[in-house]
Formats: sequence, structure tokens, C-alpha cells
Amino acid sequence: MQQDRYATGLARLREIDGEAGERVVASLADIAPDFARYLIEFPFGDIYSRPGLDLRSREIAVVAALTALGNAVPQLKVHIRGALNVGVSRDEIVETIMQMAVYAGFPAALNGLFAAREVFGEDAAAAS
Repeated sequence: MQQDRYATGLARLREIDGEAGERVVASLADIAPDFARYLIEFPFGDIYSRPGLDLRSREIAVVAALTALGNAVPQLKVHIRGALNVGVSRDEIVETIMQMAVYAGFPAALNGLFAAREVFGEDAAAAS
């Protein structure tokens, strides 16, 4: 059962984040390998793999949640990239982040918009 959760989670992570997600997991190998496994099994193996929401909807929700938290900019950037990878447009990402100003405040939304601008700029630079 554990191996199934891990395999399912790793496949889902690759679908969303490609190599970027795997780099996050690999970066934990020397300090917390069990945590890296949990990161694959629970969020991606159990939650992201549930029926009921497609990956676009899940990534929009994650971008909104991480923006609202206001203290998870590195994770927000990863999920903005993931949202783009699963078909969320830049405009949809910006609108999602702007919506969070109502519920999480302008500072959280500003931080989210700045994170999005960085990711969009990195994508543009990589495409050149």
C-alpha cells in the first residue's frame, strides 16, 4: 500500500511540476528523507489523486491558499509553475491572486503578484 501511494504521488507530482517537484524532494534527501516521502505520499498520492477536482482546479486552489498564507512564497512559485503546466493561464493566476486581497489583505496579494511576475519572467527568459 505505501509503495502504491508513493508511486501514485510521484506520477501526479511529475504531471504537475515536472522536474521541479522532483528537485524539491531530492533537496530533502540529506536532511529529512522521510519528510520527502511524506510530501509525495500524502499531498500528491492521496489528495491530488482524489476524484472530484481536476488538476487545474486544484492548482488554482493551491495558488489561492498559498497567496492567502502570505508566508510561503517559495512554495507559491512552485505552484504557479505547476498551474501553468496544467493549463491555468497567466490571467487566471493573476485574477486568483488578486481575489485574495479581499480575504487575505493587500500585502498578501501584492506578495503573490510579485511571485507571479518572477515566475512569468523566468518562463519568458527560458523561452528565449
